[in-house]
Amino acid sequence: MVSPASSQPREMLKTLPGDDVRQIMWRFQHRYDLQMLIQSSRGVARGLVAHLVAEGARNSHEWTAAKQQLLKAYDEAGITTCFMDPHQGGFIEGPKNLALALVALELAWVDAGAATGSLAGNLALSPIHERGTQAQRDVYMSRCVPPQPGEQKQVWRGAFSLTEPLPYVGVETGLLSGRVSIAEWPDGQEPLLQVDKRARFITNMGFANFTTAAVESADPRLKGSCIVILEETDPGTYDRGVPTRKMVHQLSSTNDPVFSLKVPASRIIGGYTIKDGVIIPNYSHGEIIEAVFRRTRVTVGIMTAAKLLSAVEPVIRYHRNRFRGASSVNPGTPRFDQGLQQKEDCLQRLVDIWANGEAAASLGFAAARLFDELDPLEKLKDQKFAEQKIAPGMAQMKAFRAIAKQALEFIALEAQPAATRDAARYEALKADALVQYLILDSQANVLCPATKLWNTGHGANVMREAVSLVGGYGITEDCPGFLGHKWMDAQLEATYEGPEAVQRRQLSVTMTNEVFLGSCRSWIRDLQQIAATHPGIGANSVAAGMELWLWTLEHLQKGTDALGAKLFSSNRQGVTFPLADALCWLLASRQQILDVIELETKGHESATLADGLSGYVNFFTDLCAVQAATAAGEVGRICAELVYGYGSAPAGAESFVALRTKLDASLAGARLAKDRAADALTTVMIPEALDYPA
Repeated sequence: MVSPASSQPREMLKTLPGDDVRQIMWRFQHRYDLQMLIQSSRGVARGLVAHLVAEGARNSHEWTAAKQQLLKAYDEAGITTCFMDPHQGGFIEGPKNLALALVALELAWVDAGAATGSLAGNLALSPIHERGTQAQRDVYMSRCVPPQPGEQKQVWRGAFSLTEPLPYVGVETGLLSGRVSIAEWPDGQEPLLQVDKRARFITNMGFANFTTAAVESADPRLKGSCIVILEETDPGTYDRGVPTRKMVHQLSSTNDPVFSLKVPASRIIGGYTIKDGVIIPNYSHGEIIEAVFRRTRVTVGIMTAAKLLSAVEPVIRYHRNRFRGASSVNPGTPRFDQGLQQKEDCLQRLVDIWANGEAAASLGFAAARLFDELDPLEKLKDQKFAEQKIAPGMAQMKAFRAIAKQALEFIALEAQPAATRDAARYEALKADALVQYLILDSQANVLCPATKLWNTGHGANVMREAVSLVGGYGITEDCPGFLGHKWMDAQLEATYEGPEAVQRRQLSVTMTNEVFLGSCRSWIRDLQQIAATHPGIGANSVAAGMELWLWTLEHLQKGTDALGAKLFSSNRQGVTFPLADALCWLLASRQQILDVIELETKGHESATLADGLSGYVNFFTDLCAVQAATAAGEVGRICAELVYGYGSAPAGAESFVALRTKLDASLAGARLAKDRAADALTTVMIPEALDYPA
């Protein structure tokens, strides 16, 4: 990075970032399997998917023969198979959260409906993958693998039947209208279940061979709720229902199905036990949903991030070609070469869009990588607790309370210089799978809903800005980059797999975890150190914002309003929800900064980045500063409203004022960074035309 005091000219951004940049920033530069998956996914997205959109395939709700081509394309590109383990027919060993996130980015770069259709097949398998028996996992995941050359087999397609007619699940996941009862139970034989389920808005249902359906017991001989696997050949009614009349995501098949089927009890996901003549599923539907959505919500957040990043190139192209005026305006003149880019407003608004897109992608991919790291630890945790006969639920929560002290100890040791900390104790805690699981789990429980909430909710608002930057063109079918479609699609992503209120509710619980808060304090120290070496990257603003947020949280947890009512409580969502929003801004901006540091540190290892690395680092540093300033502003506003908004100035307000002043002062230079980033947009080279049709 060029020092501000250097006499050397500051290197500018030359071209839009390519795969060599993204591989480093998102930490997969050594994963050849993921790089190949990206290329094949991109070929589908910018080939078949783009042509379908351009030819008007989004104008129908039905699952047509043209749309059916997508399934074969996914099979041939390896998209269908990337969720499976090698022994099931897949090609990626180990956790696949990052792989699925990268596929989602490539498909959603062109059309979110195509991305959703791909991910929905994985969503159908996710309950089986996360909580199914080994036999269930191997059978159903193997069936969904496309045939190898010369092999004759039918590819199974799945759907996840969770959402039901109002006011049941979809409004409140604990309420189910779907029912399961025991149809037959011959002596010494497996019970036969009767499953009745009406579902709505179920993706892939127009062609699914099987579905995983959430149901509740309607029989005293079967306890609680569960998720059951239903197949189209089971006796009874397997009615796919009519297509849902969506305004968005039309390249995915969505129906409102009806099921009334008899299935063996072995279809209960995760298996069951029998006690005193009662079938007890090993997992309730809620436990399975929690395991599934804490991972799949991340990919939905990535889909909206893809929209923002994909808007940059078409908006630049539109601005340069617009406003040229009469034929007397010739090449070589500013008006001809720059068009609307002569005007500062459109440049700076695009900087905001790009900065938000970078932060959203950074947050989403960080969450995906975190789950890849967490997944094997979760299996170790389950194994250790099983050996100790500690059952899931309250017993495990009690066991973790004792481990939390060790987790906090490890976080404190990690923050110390290696030369001065207790090395033996540090290594012992680092090798303790339960300690490491607890730390990563506390972070994952925050990063997942934060990604879903901030990327899709705030991202949908920013996408409106992108559409506005191409004027009336933005709401036409032939808008470059399909920006109008993407704006509309973003509205669904903000509610898909739980609307904003669901994510805020989860955050209001998980963000107060003492282990997570310990990580936050460690992150503040790390950001302060980054600020010392990279003064223009916005790390000071994020660190100051986190300090202010932590002070506000502690104040609200102890404080009362003017009427004496407790401020921070589960039912006081006017307090907890805004505080959750503020945290999301900080998490996204922090990860964006870390990704740029990674690029600066590792970029020299890439031969293709030898020329231009400084330009990328300088530009992305300015974007970080812009985003950090916006995040700090949001945090400052929210925290001030919560601290002062429920009565007179609270006790200790001088501490808040000092932190707020520190936050404001940290914004020094942020607008200059925005000016530099805007200037870079006027000279950056872009391709002659989009690499997919308009």
